[in-house]
Amino acid sequence: MKKYFIQYKPFLLFLGKFFLAYFVFTLIYRIYIGTSCDDCIDGITENVSVLTGKFSNLIGIKLSVVSDYMHYNIVYNNKIAATIIEGCNAISVIILFISFVVAFSGKLKQTLVFILGGSLFIYVLNIFRIIILSILMYYYPEQEHILHGVIFPLIIYGAVFILWVIWVNKFSKYASKVTK
Repeated sequence: MKKYFIQYKPFLLFLGKFFLAYFVFTLIYRIYIGTSCDDCIDGITENVSVLTGKFSNLIGIKLSVVSDYMHYNIVYNNKIAATIIEGCNAISVIILFISFVVAFSGKLKQTLVFILGGSLFIYVLNIFRIIILSILMYYYPEQEHILHGVIFPLIIYGAVFILWVIWVNKFSKYASKVTK
């Protein structure tokens, strides 16, 4: 058994760091959600909703974001096109991203900068994803399942995968160091 542990030590360390980071960040987020009031929207989801309205107007798309107790409605052309709930704030995706980067950590400064930059990128990408999804849901409400359940998760998880590939190949301690 010891032979296998030694042989697979890098893989087991990766798994241990990944699941530990994922567990810790998920626990912190769940505690944060649990401390929010029971009949209101948490601050992160509120921020995503407000920024969705501001960014959409900034780029010339007239969306209104209206609070409705436990969620925000995205109104386009006087019709509710989409709804933002706690799960739409991309925090679970950011936690997954951070956990992977921590599991393949490199130098501390590079790791922290990449985590902050990547998390900000995912956060902003998610806001634009909501904007585009809202417009498409207005025009194609019958395609909700394919738009919300397939295409847009593919976009955000695809972006996270690309960030992971960049991290592993360029910055992690496993990145190959080519000398010329």
